[in-house]
Amino acid sequence: MDQIQLKAMAKINLGLDVIGKREDGYHELRMVMQMINLYDKISITVSREPGIRLTTNLPFLPVNENNIVCKAAKLIIDEFHLDKGVDIILEKHIPVAAGMAGGSSDGACVLYGMNKLFGLGLSKKELMTRGVRLGADVPYCILRTTALSEGIGEILTTLPPMPKCHILVAKPGISVSTKAVFGKLNVNDIRHHPDIDGIVSAIRENNLYQIAKKMENTLESVTIRDYPVIDTIKQTMAANGALGALMSGSGPTVFGLYDDEKKAKDAYCVLKQGNLAKQVFLTRPVN
Repeated sequence: MDQIQLKAMAKINLGLDVIGKREDGYHELRMVMQMINLYDKISITVSREPGIRLTTNLPFLPVNENNIVCKAAKLIIDEFHLDKGVDIILEKHIPVAAGMAGGSSDGACVLYGMNKLFGLGLSKKELMTRGVRLGADVPYCILRTTALSEGIGEILTTLPPMPKCHILVAKPGISVSTKAVFGKLNVNDIRHHPDIDGIVSAIRENNLYQIAKKMENTLESVTIRDYPVIDTIKQTMAANGALGALMSGSGPTVFGLYDDEKKAKDAYCVLKQGNLAKQVFLTRPVN
């Protein structure tokens, strides 16, 4: 095998709670993570010429070690002293800086692809151990299933598949820095915590309506304050048939859950025709 084609899936957070802040500066989290059928395409080709060469369809993305794709490839090349290089083509479709783990998923796919191409024999757990060095969401993006995520994101518990539904995704024309959002969050000011255990129970019971009812994200208190359009998108989805709507991750992307395809399509049209969101997708969960 000298080439591999991969899909790097986007994620949404059905729930996100910030438990506290650690001495090392990272935040302790409890999250329920879900992959959705929105993805970047990645092609990796082995080259006799050493080094990593990345090309992408978005001209503003870095194509050097400032891109997690290159970091992931370099991590494997350096650890295993590989004498060959790789040519990587990254076709981005997941919105950038959107709270959907697009970069983390790209990095996870490259770790997986390098392992396959060079026959390294690393297990999923071993890949996840390396992935956390690239970013807190990378281990989950290697796991690629419905999961409870704890710690900084590296402690993962696999959950049953999310109930079948339609997911409307809308990203306004702004980008949000995860680091900046956490920098503005004062954990001592958090008075209410999402019912993460309730969301987990609803998933185990295959109850879409309870999942939608209990969805909450602690980071909304920071991001919506700076970008009220996020709340407006949530309200628009709710007014157009969503069982529940929530900001994903640190934002600004909003998603809504629908049990009716026609309502989801109608809401999609409302958001596409309005000026609230720059990118709108209608998709499903991946299990």
